[in-house]
Amino acid sequence: MQETPEDRFFRELGGAWAELRQAFARHVGMSAQRVQVLVRLRRAGETSHSDLRQALGVDGASVTRLVKELEAEGLAGRRLDPADNRYTLAALTPAGERLAAELERSHQEYQERLLDGVSAQEQETVLRVLRRVRANVTGQETP
Repeated sequence: MQETPEDRFFRELGGAWAELRQAFARHVGMSAQRVQVLVRLRRAGETSHSDLRQALGVDGASVTRLVKELEAEGLAGRRLDPADNRYTLAALTPAGERLAAELERSHQEYQERLLDGVSAQEQETVLRVLRRVRANVTGQETP
């Protein structure tokens, strides 16, 4: 059976997504989950492990392991939630804040490099196509 244009579209889309998910983490030399935890804590401030788990889509054991690693490196701290000691809260230390800020700056530069040679019009066209595909998936109208 010959590959259809639809097959090619979704193969390319899937391949691009798979590459993009890990590309920045490889670029900075750390796991994607580690980058996500650092940036999430920087943006949200002190956050429960439970909220991190939900936001990042990982299991509780992974969040605990990641936060403990960051704590051991002096990048994060943990404490019991004073309102409910069943929950553990995590927050960045000043060193963690500096690293997360640098990751965000580096990520912005990385995205700009990835889009080098892609015009604003081409970016907008891709965005419209992706919104239409998502709307088709969910059965909703395009925003």
